Amino acid sequence: MTIDEIWEYAKEKNYDYLVGTKGKTPWNTLGARIYVDIRDNHNSPFIKIDSKPRKFFLKEFQQKTDIEKEEQEIVVPQRTFYTERDLHPFLTYYAKTYLNVYCKIIYYEKSFKRTYNQWLHPDIVGVNFPIGEWENDVIDLGITLSGQLTRLYSFDLKKEITFSNLRESYFQAVSNSSWANEGYLVTAKLLNDEEFHSELRRLTSAFGIGIIKLDIEDPDASEILYPAIYKTDIDWETVNKLSRKP
Repeated sequence: MTIDEIWEYAKEKNYDYLVGTKGKTPWNTLGARIYVDIRDNHNSPFIKIDSKPRKFFLKEFQQKTDIEKEEQEIVVPQRTFYTERDLHPFLTYYAKTYLNVYCKIIYYEKSFKRTYNQWLHPDIVGVNFPIGEWENDVIDLGITLSGQLTRLYSFDLKKEITFSNLRESYFQAVSNSSWANEGYLVTAKLLNDEEFHSELRRLTSAFGIGIIKLDIEDPDASEILYPAIYKTDIDWETVNKLSRKP
């Protein structure tokens, strides 16, 4: 069933109040909770099917042969009728809503260094101001001690990542994002393969750039698959280099 079908069924059975939300789109809240349960709970009763629109089913009612059939359908390549620029609104929404990060798009094609601008400039940069939640005395102390009161982010977007472009995509993100406190490679489509994800985990552990999976059908279901390794020090030399090459 799709999220909308699950929600309509819940209303018919008077289960909708259990979602416990007063938002205008409670079905999205329900969907996000199912996504999180699948991601974080190894014993989740739900299984996600990579169909359009996205569907879910219960493990206990699904025969193993049917599951294998659905999994085979998941890995069939599908054309992506969007560009990397089309993903910008989805990332900026996710970053602001769930990471409290304010974003700015970088148009690297305007760079003076056209020969390698994609390896120099990230697609989007962001900043988080945690001081909005701090007491004034804590802010004053941080300033006095020359503490870092902000966190800088760098995001490099690809509309799809598979084995064929994984290395180039990842190390491009390493090249243009390693100056920040946290750098991420962001995509809307990832190969559904255990060996592939094992390599993603290894690269993140070795080089620190995290992975964000955008959901363009349900932006609230976007998630950080592999968190970036936080760097306490900003590479100010690179920041200065970027500032002189608009």
